[in-house]
Amino acid sequence: MIGATARRLWATALKLGALGIGVWAASAEARITRIAITSIQSPTFDGLSFGSAGQYERLAGRVFGEVDPEDPLNAVITDIKLAPRNPRGMVEYSSNILIVRPVNRDKGNHRLLFEINNRGNILTFGLLNDARQNSNDPRSAADAGNGFMMRQGYTLAWSGWDAVSGMVPGVGGGPFVLDVPVARNPDGSDIVGPSLEEFVIDDDTTSMGRLSYPAARLDTSEAKLTMRAGVDDEPVSLSGQDWRLSADGTAISLLPEGRKFASGKLYELVYPATKPKVAGLGFAAVRDLASFLRNAKADEAGNANPLAGDLQYVYTACVSQPCRFMRDFVALGFNEDADAPKDEGGRRLPRRAIDGVLNWVGGASGIYLNYRFAQPFRTHRQHIARWYPEFEFPFAYQTATDAVTGRTDGRLRLCSMTDTCPKIIEANSDNEYWAKDGALAHITPQGEDLADPRGVRTYLVAGRPHGDGIPASGEGICRQKRNPLTGNPAMRALLVALDRWVSSGTAPPPDRLPRHHDGTLVPPAQGEVGFPAIPGIIYNGRMHTGDLFDFGSQAPAGILATLPPKRIGSPYPAVVPKTDADGNTLAGVRLPEIAVPVATYTGWNLRKRPAEEGCDAAGMYIPFVRTKAERLQTGDPRLSLEERYPDHAAYVRAVAAAADELGRQGFLLEEDALRYVRAAEESDVGK
Repeated sequence: MIGATARRLWATALKLGALGIGVWAASAEARITRIAITSIQSPTFDGLSFGSAGQYERLAGRVFGEVDPEDPLNAVITDIKLAPRNPRGMVEYSSNILIVRPVNRDKGNHRLLFEINNRGNILTFGLLNDARQNSNDPRSAADAGNGFMMRQGYTLAWSGWDAVSGMVPGVGGGPFVLDVPVARNPDGSDIVGPSLEEFVIDDDTTSMGRLSYPAARLDTSEAKLTMRAGVDDEPVSLSGQDWRLSADGTAISLLPEGRKFASGKLYELVYPATKPKVAGLGFAAVRDLASFLRNAKADEAGNANPLAGDLQYVYTACVSQPCRFMRDFVALGFNEDADAPKDEGGRRLPRRAIDGVLNWVGGASGIYLNYRFAQPFRTHRQHIARWYPEFEFPFAYQTATDAVTGRTDGRLRLCSMTDTCPKIIEANSDNEYWAKDGALAHITPQGEDLADPRGVRTYLVAGRPHGDGIPASGEGICRQKRNPLTGNPAMRALLVALDRWVSSGTAPPPDRLPRHHDGTLVPPAQGEVGFPAIPGIIYNGRMHTGDLFDFGSQAPAGILATLPPKRIGSPYPAVVPKTDADGNTLAGVRLPEIAVPVATYTGWNLRKRPAEEGCDAAGMYIPFVRTKAERLQTGDPRLSLEERYPDHAAYVRAVAAAADELGRQGFLLEEDALRYVRAAEESDVGK
């Protein structure tokens, strides 16, 4: 009923606005105040032309914004009322901005693809354009990859939302960092509170651990440093004589000087930190820039919006960490445009900031952002970062009741009340199930399948590791060779599907997921999963368990009081996709590598050190042997290539048939289907 009322109000506003009467301009609750374009390269990408969209140009500069801390849409930001204010009573932020647009804007598709960057870095050229490497300064022909986003006619944009990751050495490094103020006590003094640092040591050279926030005091007796091998091991405390804080309080070192951290270990430091950033401003920064680029003619100083009058729709795309940001962005109500017009009664009319969201490998989690002493670069895996507030109810978009905590919630609840939900496509790899308990995105906390939510599509792209679109190679820190597959072909098709859904109402394919009711979503024991006993491969079913933590139940929202948190059990179901006899995932979108396999491709791997622990984001690549004789000699239960494909032509026909079917279903574009067939023709399978 509320959504219907909101729709009527907005329809009325559009009519009145068209007549030039009755709609008040938006007040300054949140807005972009200045955009400064400092460099233009036209054309860019070495002058390449991209189909009907033609050449592109590159605009770089800086963007400045402010929010009203008293506005209910901003009040949810942790510590917003403890941030310094400008003379207008506003809280300010700023960031670098990069825009890549068609030189002739009439040739574009009038859609903005706003990448929510990963720790300050651009990743969509790898994911959607198959670029061999991502660049934070894309301007060469090589940076453009296969040109897919440009050939589609998209205008592209990047700006900052993450105020922390880029500031921690070795964590971020990208240029798209949000500058935000530091919160202070009402009397102006520094805030001091507990913070948790985890140092994951995977080498034999590390001798210093950097802190996300400076220590308030250098006395090691006021802090606690522990070490453990695996996440379930009891931590061992290090004496305050065994380590020290640096003179500026931004790092720790082991003693005696030069002593290295032990490889394969997890070190956890709880210490009194200071100078917390108002990191939750990142949500407002994304909302307000999307609104400005679509709706504004110019900033307050009269500087033109470089996309004024061009954009019909705004979509976001992301890889991993920023997709968890987008899940919280929607859940916290930030897709309601704070700069929307108001009616004659002063009520803000509902308007979406973003129309469509394309998430790749965001899992079922949120992000450690809207907290005091936030650390948004942290990401849960089976082995790492398990003590941070990322894995928390609500997991799903659908509203459900959590029998464990007694809460009833869902990630679409708030935006549904104002009819400001975007269309959402979520695509995940197998790794999200193994490393992050991602099944909770589509099952209840009791383990039952949820009905598909309105306005959301969720897919498992089968047999994939967690990745940024650039294939992994070798073993790295893992026991076995890493899975080199990417989700790129499916994500291109899903971007096209998202656009059709938003712009013309053409619904994407139904959800394609492992399900409890059909037996394709199962506990991780080998007998349940059906994973074969492959010589040389250890299977231990190691996965992210459904833990519940107490971070300090009496503390205000966004402030953690109990660190490290108390684990009060593992009440949530921990389940993974079932496999076929080859060890390849049965459910989900089975691209040709899985539908017509030449290997086993998993979403899990194990570490070299410590043994038996999950290898973070990696999967495994275990090729089939070529002949039956070799298979029998090694004891491999999986059919050999010669037993599967009697000749080369048979293999090519099977790939072509699988690609054609995926195209009909909407999971593969014609250009990618042809790439699969060409690759099969050029292979030596069956020869």
